[in-house]
Amino acid sequence: MDKLGDHKFCGDQECSTVLSLATALDDFIAPDCRFINLRKEQKVYVYSKLVPEEGAGVFWSGSVYSERYVDQMGIVGYFPATVVNETLTFAKDTVKMPTTDMDFYCQ
Repeated sequence: MDKLGDHKFCGDQECSTVLSLATALDDFIAPDCRFINLRKEQKVYVYSKLVPEEGAGVFWSGSVYSERYVDQMGIVGYFPATVVNETLTFAKDTVKMPTTDMDFYCQ
């Protein structure tokens, strides 16, 4: 799979700290296995933010949160930053890290 970016911002070296909580503004259907589906008004924990490449979209990675969608909880994937509204910031300091092929690996 193609890399979506060469660098990412994370809350720690492992990208395991939640950066923020966001709310989906609209439905998003994942085009491939690197992405997650989002439903309008669904809560999303954001774990990393890709540094935008010239001419490319801005993508964040995260997982959904909702008792209604418990089957999706814990699955981390990418989504366009434009389909969410960041509502709460947890990590004020971020670490810029290079991405690897494993960041975009499909299981």
